[in-house]
Amino acid sequence: MKRLDALKREALEANLALKEKNLIISTWGNVSVYDEESGLMIIKASGVPYSVMGLDDMVVVDSEGRVIDSTRRPSSDTPTHLYLYRHFGKEGVRSIVHTHSQYATIWAQSCLPLPCYGTTHADYFHTPVPCTRQMRDEEIKERYEENTGKVIVEALEQTNPIHTPAVLVASHGPFTWGKSGEEAVFHAEVLEYVAKMGLYNRLLTPSIESVQQSLSDKHYFRKFGPGAYYGQS
Repeated sequence: MKRLDALKREALEANLALKEKNLIISTWGNVSVYDEESGLMIIKASGVPYSVMGLDDMVVVDSEGRVIDSTRRPSSDTPTHLYLYRHFGKEGVRSIVHTHSQYATIWAQSCLPLPCYGTTHADYFHTPVPCTRQMRDEEIKERYEENTGKVIVEALEQTNPIHTPAVLVASHGPFTWGKSGEEAVFHAEVLEYVAKMGLYNRLLTPSIESVQQSLSDKHYFRKFGPGAYYGQS
């Protein structure tokens, strides 16, 4: 029970951080936290304003999406989160964030991947942030949220989800993830930052090319590679 309480607290703090970092307005977003040991997931209740959100609004569901300990309905994006944990949980993903942050969503609505134009991007995303294909009509009509997870996994087939912990869902918005709620939210913040810069890069220099691969590799792996030397030990 103490472990579950701690996970609820982690989920609440991560959800509230979205508001603090101006990554959401209204009720537009959600954070989940996953417990691999039990297979349980904690996610915010559907449609709850962040201004009144509390621990009671963190809903525990099992691996099939059944509510374990709440009278509240979980986020409508619950099937998407569960699908991603089934595929990325083994890689160490413990938290997932979905927002409609403005600049990342501009790229998503344009159905474009976010190129790596410089080292700010490369510091946290080793590759361009992929964009999913547009969903087919039948995928939207039936099991829409689960199929959202499927197109995300499909878009990342050639991408390490730990090295590039973000995706843009075509015509929809961004998802990010991490090894904790705090890290997943940080990746959402970084994604919004580089999405804004990427848009202005395109406006300022329409012919801009992606950063050279050697520089991208250097910046990413000096932080996260086996011989990483950035920061303190």
